[in-house]
Amino acid sequence: MKLVPLGAHVVVRPLEPESTTRGGIVLPEQSKDRSRQGRILSVGDGRLLRDGTRAAMQVREGDRILFDIYGAIELEINGEQLLVMSEDDILAVLG
Repeated sequence: MKLVPLGAHVVVRPLEPESTTRGGIVLPEQSKDRSRQGRILSVGDGRLLRDGTRAAMQVREGDRILFDIYGAIELEINGEQLLVMSEDDILAVLG
């Protein structure tokens, strides 16, 4: 199944949360939060403006992002966990 986002939405593959800290401490499974980072797989056409034109998306396929986990919709497509979210739920693009 192919998932194509509409408007100002994106499809994201969440990245696995870190299993160790920068100092080398191994984190137990219970202390790991859900990942707040992901890689954009596809983007919509952009937000429709009142004059009928579309605003360009600020992100593109392949960008690594930081996002608000509460704004995402979780889906399982072909056995893979994916997220669909609005561009407004993206907090930053990571370099």
